Amino acid sequence: MIPTVAALLFAHATADFILQTNWMAANKRNPAAMLAHAAIVLVTAIAAIGSLRPELLALAAAHILIDLIKTFSGKRGLAAFLIDQAVHIASLITLAALAPTLWSGGLWAPFAQAPAVMALATGLIAATRAGGFAVGFLMEPWAANMPPGLKNGGRAIGHLERGLIFLLILSGMAEAIGFLIAAKSVLRFGTVSDDRAVSEYVIIGTLASFGWAIATAFATVFLLSLLPPLGIPDLTP
Repeated sequence: MIPTVAALLFAHATADFILQTNWMAANKRNPAAMLAHAAIVLVTAIAAIGSLRPELLALAAAHILIDLIKTFSGKRGLAAFLIDQAVHIASLITLAALAPTLWSGGLWAPFAQAPAVMALATGLIAATRAGGFAVGFLMEPWAANMPPGLKNGGRAIGHLERGLIFLLILSGMAEAIGFLIAAKSVLRFGTVSDDRAVSEYVIIGTLASFGWAIATAFATVFLLSLLPPLGIPDLTP
């Protein structure tokens, strides 16, 4: 069951956070956009499992139903985002429990390390891309009052810092996160020292970004502990 969960999580992360375009995300009420997203969900699931099974059609249908409910509820923001993703993940786990042979009957089953590779990739996507949406929704109420910066500069910084934290924890060097916090504090000091609003905005965003990355990394470590090891040497001294 766990390899199936890992594969379906990878397919979900790829479909929702890598291959879903801004047009699809912004036009979920448009049948063409929803059908395009449904096709991506199905194709990524088939590719991750390595076979076309009727259960995957049901999974794609469930995914679109969840998206439709969220879209027509009119809810947005961090809570809506987290609930939506939690329901998607619950549907994946439910399918894996009901169809435990999905992975073993697929093309990639002979490759023992494939589920762990998918789990690692899923964690990185969740830490960077999904984390960007989560932190963005959290900071949305205050963003309009902040001074402008480089176009997409904050997004790039967030992706880089969460990606680094993820890799540090997976490498067994979590203590190095303190140096990353210190470095960011020094670099930001001149910007925030004289403006309380900007200072609080940066602190909230930084803590949220770091917290998301840490939580995602440890969740990935837990999932990896349930799968055959990748055989990557420990990087700690």
